[in-house]
Amino acid sequence: MKQVLVVALRAARSETTGIRRHCRGAMSEMRVECYAGHRADERPLRFVLRGRQFEVNELDGRWYSPDASYFRVRADDGNFYVLRHDEAQDRWTLDGFRAAR
Repeated sequence: MKQVLVVALRAARSETTGIRRHCRGAMSEMRVECYAGHRADERPLRFVLRGRQFEVNELDGRWYSPDASYFRVRADDGNFYVLRHDEAQDRWTLDGFRAAR
C-alpha cells in the first residue's frame, strides 16, 4: 500500500554550514543537509523530520522541473522519501513517502 504525505515548510539558509533550517510548518519541522560538491545542494545526505534524523542510504532517483529539483531517497529506516528543493525560494518539502515492503 502506498502512502503519500505532503508537508509545506518555510526555509532559511545557514550560509556557513550548508544546512537548510526549516521553521515549523503545519505538521512538522524539517532540516536537510546536502553534499555540496560541483554545485551547491547537489544531493541530500540527511534530513530531520518530526524531530527524528534520517540518514540517506541511497539516492534512488533525481529529476528536475522548471521550479524545483526532486530526490527520491531511501533512508536508514528502509522507507522511501521524495524530497523537493525549490531553489528560487530555497525551500525543502517532503513531497512523497512510501513504506518499505
